[in-house]
Amino acid sequence: MLRELKISNLALIEELHLNFSEGLIVLTGETGAGKSIVLQAIHLLSGGKASATWIRSGAEQAIIEALFEISPGHSQLLNLLREKGFDSDGEIIIKRILSAKGRSRFYLNGSLSTARLISEICENLLNVASQHDHQQLLVPGFQLDFLDSVAELKSRREQFADLYDNWQVKKKEFEVLRTQEMDKEQRRDFLNFQCQEISQSKLTPGEDLKLVEEKDRLKSSDELNRLGRKSYSLLQDATGNHLSLLRKNMDQMAALDQSIAGLSEDVAGYCYQLEDQLAGLRDYLDSIPNNPARLDEICARIDLLQQLKRKYGPNLDNVIWYGKKAKEELAELDALEHNLDRLATELAESEQQLLQKAAELSEQRKKHGREITKKIINELHFLALDQAVFEIFFPDFEKDKLTRMTRKGIDRPEFLFSANPGEPPKPVAKVASGGELSRLMLALKSLLARKDQVETVIFDEIDAGISGKAAEAVAKKIKELAAHHQVICITHLPQIASYAEEHFLVAKSVQDQRTRSTISRLQPDEQVHELGRMLDGDSVTEKTLAYAGELLGRHRNNG
Repeated sequence: MLRELKISNLALIEELHLNFSEGLIVLTGETGAGKSIVLQAIHLLSGGKASATWIRSGAEQAIIEALFEISPGHSQLLNLLREKGFDSDGEIIIKRILSAKGRSRFYLNGSLSTARLISEICENLLNVASQHDHQQLLVPGFQLDFLDSVAELKSRREQFADLYDNWQVKKKEFEVLRTQEMDKEQRRDFLNFQCQEISQSKLTPGEDLKLVEEKDRLKSSDELNRLGRKSYSLLQDATGNHLSLLRKNMDQMAALDQSIAGLSEDVAGYCYQLEDQLAGLRDYLDSIPNNPARLDEICARIDLLQQLKRKYGPNLDNVIWYGKKAKEELAELDALEHNLDRLATELAESEQQLLQKAAELSEQRKKHGREITKKIINELHFLALDQAVFEIFFPDFEKDKLTRMTRKGIDRPEFLFSANPGEPPKPVAKVASGGELSRLMLALKSLLARKDQVETVIFDEIDAGISGKAAEAVAKKIKELAAHHQVICITHLPQIASYAEEHFLVAKSVQDQRTRSTISRLQPDEQVHELGRMLDGDSVTEKTLAYAGELLGRHRNNG
């Protein structure tokens, strides 16, 4: 439960530090005093969307911090903390810092955390019901979620959702294959053409580069022949028989003077190399091709390869890879009919299992729905709706079950309500007034609170539109809920405030030309005056105070 709340520089609140006890805690005050700021602080602390406009004017940041106690039996929350790497000795400290620059940081037990994790944790710590929450009653999805929560069917619904997701995957795969089957023959002809075109070309990697090189050589054969023969003639004229004579003379010189023996050997070597190069040039001249037919053949081959690259890829490796993939796809098409039959069988089995589980889930909902209906009617009678009728109606979807199926099942339950004797129950959205919706929501929240592990329930003016006998009934119901939950209630009803174990007054004042909201814990005599104000506003009399004191004493004695 929430034990401490600290707020700094949030809206009209400069500094605030509140300590909370168990049971019923109420916050009262004039309209506009700042009660909603406390609720906004809890909303922000729970991971709600923030805005720099909420930071007090002139401050660089706003800080919200809360200390929660966790009961040892709250296994779901303790397991979540362990999974996320956080240990707890029975306490959780959540902190959020809002920067005027728009940044926001979360801390969990002193370590940085994410908004998503904080939000998930707060779902296990707090349950907030505002004066506008009764609008949720008009949403069919809320009605189904409420039913599954109170009936403790969430785990069954999650298992069903897994089956539904698996069915959707198979269904999509089957539709893809069926579409392929319809286009199979046309696709097969196209792939066969591509495979034959690539296969008949007998491609080898890098072939195109070698062909371009050979083509360039063939086109230059006349010029290569002319230049080569001229070079050969010049080299032959320059050397002739002179090389053998040069080697002979150098040998004789080395015999006479050993100091040039090394030079003689080098010159002899160069002479032999030159003779070898001359022979190599002659061999090259003999190898120069002069084959116009081969040139035409190469040009045609290059054109073919270019066409293939334009169709299947920028280079021959891509063309070869494309041909391989086309063969694989052809093999898949050959196996398509078999795969389609297999998948059709699996899909039928999946659909049958889905329908069976949907029927089982629906039966459980209807069974628990009858029990929940009785409990809600009892709650409504307690809340001064003595003649109220409530039903959970399940429309029959015998036809087109699969087309109506969702991850939540086949059911679309409707809450039917009537507050007037003789009037048949109709959908809540069509018949309930604002005050009736508020009491119906309180009845639902009371049932839900008994099922979940959330220890702190916050009501933000859920009593709107309620007065008289109904207000007293609502007050008793909230007090009853506070017997096994910590209940924090922002209210304008003295009937509710008179039941409080702790009563806080929210007030607004101007100091040093700055508006500030403050919250103070009321002592018993101060609580009497606040109840008097809530009863008669500015026209508080001694009789009003006497009645407020009597109301406070009566409820404390009976509480």
